[in-house]
Amino acid sequence: MNIQGTAMTIDSFRPAATRILDPIARSVANKGISPNALSVGSLVCAALAGISFYFSVDNPLSALIAILFVALNSFLDALDGAVARYLRTDSKKGDFLDHVIDRYSDVFIICGMFFGGHVHWQIGTIAIVCVLLTSYLGTQAQALGIGRFYGGIMGRADRLVLILIASLAYYIYSEAIFGYTIIGWSLVVIAIGSHITAIQRMASIWKRL
Repeated sequence: MNIQGTAMTIDSFRPAATRILDPIARSVANKGISPNALSVGSLVCAALAGISFYFSVDNPLSALIAILFVALNSFLDALDGAVARYLRTDSKKGDFLDHVIDRYSDVFIICGMFFGGHVHWQIGTIAIVCVLLTSYLGTQAQALGIGRFYGGIMGRADRLVLILIASLAYYIYSEAIFGYTIIGWSLVVIAIGSHITAIQRMASIWKRL
């Protein structure tokens, strides 16, 4: 069972996305591509996105390359689950692998952004800690038997969309604004939004326990 918060986030569009992905999933599955292969592919794309972000401070064109890899990471991450459902091979092992890869993907992408110098490392550290805490709380609800939790103002899909928009804006205008690039300011928003989301999830989960 999946439980949602009251906030309207991109995660609330999962049912619509599923309807779009299902035909693609059938085609991919019929070609013999496994869900685990797609999951690993999404991780590789996240690592390449992080590398692209690292070099984008001196080369804004790298931000466009990062956009491509972040989009591929998101697409493959959604597709692996759809393929598993179609093949009826979705399992606890697959779910576990998917969560592990998602967390590594978050680390690769966000660390690439602040390691490259878009924002001070202190802000970047706060951002990645809040992101991981938010994700932990979502899966901890499932571990406690009350269903996976996607609620809050900033889920993973929201973060990735914000990163895509900020990266495109940075390519168009790469000058620093009050000391940080547009990508850097997106990390500030992610840090604040993820912290608020963590509090929202803690409160909602506590009420259900």
